Amino acid sequence: MLPAVFVSHGAPTLPLDACPARGFLKELGTKLERPRAVLCVSAHWESDAPCVNSVLVNPTIHDFYGFPEALYRMQYPAPGSADLAARTSQALGAAGYAAGVDRMRGLDHGAWVPLMLMYPETDMPAIQLSIQTRLGPDHHFKLGRALAPLREEGVLILGSGGFVHNLRTLSRGQIAAPEPEWAHDFAQWIGTALLEGRTDDLIDYRRRAPNGVKAHPTEEHFLPLFVALGAGGKGASATRLHTSTTFGSLRMDAYAFG
Repeated sequence: MLPAVFVSHGAPTLPLDACPARGFLKELGTKLERPRAVLCVSAHWESDAPCVNSVLVNPTIHDFYGFPEALYRMQYPAPGSADLAARTSQALGAAGYAAGVDRMRGLDHGAWVPLMLMYPETDMPAIQLSIQTRLGPDHHFKLGRALAPLREEGVLILGSGGFVHNLRTLSRGQIAAPEPEWAHDFAQWIGTALLEGRTDDLIDYRRRAPNGVKAHPTEEHFLPLFVALGAGGKGASATRLHTSTTFGSLRMDAYAFG
């Protein structure tokens, strides 16, 4: 059975940037057993209640500005999956979450950037599930638990966000800038808590982790981690897949759960 996976998607320019995280994602798609489809939970689709997209072919959403023109020319027209959208809604409904369906939305860069690197042929069916930032980690952990049975059907549940994400602290223009100590300390604490299975500590990371609020002034980029953690299932163990930084403090860590 496929694990649930969390990856850090970094800056929108990741497909263009020569950095370890890009190489990792290009290899990840070949190392995982090929899924039937991907359910991606991206930091860049927020809604009041859970919502899935259901389209024939996913439009590529360029939800950023001020980047190189080559980035705006990139397209990732992955097929959608009405079947997986329906199964996702059913799984959430069985857990008490009423999920809406969006029949227009495609893939934002939190989804298509890692998917483009993992599955460049654009033949992998993919859908997205929105996050509810105001409801915090525990809500998203429980969403993940509700989605866990989809893994038995060959679905890759992919959380896409950022392990450390504070845009005000970036060393802009310096991909290989040194990592500040505060970001390192936060990432080490989170990584240890994941490997030791300390779920309660992780859910309360803003109080318990060193520099928790500084690492994530807003939580949207960290919440996909909790969906992946929950989707690993009861008693799941964590495996560290990758760790690196870009632009100093932007941690690009990735974990598998199952």
